[in-house]
Amino acid sequence: MSAISHQLSVICILILGSLVAVSGQTLAPLRKLPLNEPLEKYNMPPAAPRKIETSPRMILQFGVFTSYQASVDANGNNILGDAANEPSIAVDPSDANKMMIAWRQFNSIQSDFRQAGWGYTTDAGIHWTFPGVLQNNIFRSDPVTKSDETGNFFYLSLQSTQQQSFFCDDLWRSTNGGQSWTEQSPDEAGHGGDKEWFTIDTNVGGMGHGFVYQFWTGFFACDFGEFNRSTNSGATWMSPINIPNSPDTGAMGVDTNGNLFLAGGGSPFWCVRSSNAQIGNQTPIFDRVTQVNMGGDLIQGGVNGIGLCGQTFIAVDRSGGPTNNNLYVVASVLPTGASNGTDVMFARSTDGGQTFSAPHRINDDPINHNKWHIFGTPSVAPNGRIDVVWLDSRNAANNIDMQLFYSYSTDGGVTWAANIPVSSSFNPQAGFPNNQKIGDYITIVSDATGGNVAYAATYNVNPNAVGGHEQDVYYVRVFPTGGGTPTPTPTASPTPTATSTASPTPTATVTPTATATATATATATSTASPTSTATVTPTATSTPTATATATATATPRPTPTPRSEPTPRARPTSPPRP
Repeated sequence: MSAISHQLSVICILILGSLVAVSGQTLAPLRKLPLNEPLEKYNMPPAAPRKIETSPRMILQFGVFTSYQASVDANGNNILGDAANEPSIAVDPSDANKMMIAWRQFNSIQSDFRQAGWGYTTDAGIHWTFPGVLQNNIFRSDPVTKSDETGNFFYLSLQSTQQQSFFCDDLWRSTNGGQSWTEQSPDEAGHGGDKEWFTIDTNVGGMGHGFVYQFWTGFFACDFGEFNRSTNSGATWMSPINIPNSPDTGAMGVDTNGNLFLAGGGSPFWCVRSSNAQIGNQTPIFDRVTQVNMGGDLIQGGVNGIGLCGQTFIAVDRSGGPTNNNLYVVASVLPTGASNGTDVMFARSTDGGQTFSAPHRINDDPINHNKWHIFGTPSVAPNGRIDVVWLDSRNAANNIDMQLFYSYSTDGGVTWAANIPVSSSFNPQAGFPNNQKIGDYITIVSDATGGNVAYAATYNVNPNAVGGHEQDVYYVRVFPTGGGTPTPTPTASPTPTATSTASPTPTATVTPTATATATATATATSTASPTSTATVTPTATSTPTATATATATATPRPTPTPRSEPTPRARPTSPPRP
């Protein structure tokens, strides 16, 4: 078969697969947060070694947007029979060609066992290299990545063993664009817990410059507490402390004055500030706690099986302009009074988190509680533009199949552009690797002209996978010009007491015809799944003109000196949280 014929076959299979309703598509029972059991469980051993087969990686053109598969092997090909989801992207602010994406790597769709996978690019996302996992056959999950102001990448990873019913984390750093990683401390030294998140203070010259802050779900902590801080890039961490009202399943940010903000919760939502966390010799105090009305609740289930339909995200405007230090909270919520469906909701603060605006619905389709808008996540560009992306079922006859959508605001969230579809449709319930969800979040990092998005989708065909498709991680760049001239929709100004506002007038969305292309040549090998130990050094990096990424060679990391462990405390089954 010629390469052209093979590519046409891939396109035909993709189109046919999108037209045929996948059996078994259904909605899971809805549960509002907080939950009384962890979202992560170590319940299967590592997948058995298997023969690895590959197929061409997927590249999808949708209008002016191009999605590139990032979860590929060392030769740039799709790995048949694996799965990847829950991607977190970091971008080098000094060189936008250099990015990395971390994800949950399942070496086999037959196993629930996941590891800390990642890929990197040196050509702005056109080609990706997947050197392997942080630690071979070590259960890891909930990947979160950030970059500091000089382009050092950080990877926070949740770890567990079969003997543990809880999770602890550790921080890894890369100084070469994500090509290799060094663990900053012994395993699990970061404390942490389920649904951990972190941020870095990048205020050069500030008291807290370089400090790393993290928080997690205290109910499922490694040992105790809900928050801690590292003043030396994760080498050591302060003893964890609690946060007022125990917000969880959220995110963090630092303003230009060094104030730390975190948002979380779900029933209800909270924004919490610490103004002294930036002072290294002081125990952080949370000196401002504000309840935020997001117009609904975070939920587990629905279209995403056992997973969340989204987390709470907070983005801080650091533009230095009129909107500097504004706070923006985004979450996909079950609307108040509804029993089905989710909307992407937005609230902003212009006074340092003292008050927040009434909630604003960003997805502009007609209100229909059979539709799902999940994984809403924001980012603020250096010029103050707010970008928001999410997965959206508005165009699906079955109310389940998803597309990636995008909207933006250039006036601090006062008005919003008409929603822009970015990807072709896919079944989010396909490719379940014995872990019935497509992750709990997607991520975006913005710059002056657009946003860099990492999302999971099921475009690759695999007859042996659930629904006949595989879960993989994709990169796409979004930008305002992709949607033409937007029709703004208003957002209410901040008020001391947030109240609901009317939904904006719905705008019909035209869905462009998507085409898919594949690169490289399908091959079958008998090598093991790509894995690595702590430091992975590829022999070469890809270039924009290459048709496949370069081969990677693993370099074993030195075994860290074990930290002294306290006598394990008994961990009785906790009662449900109120």
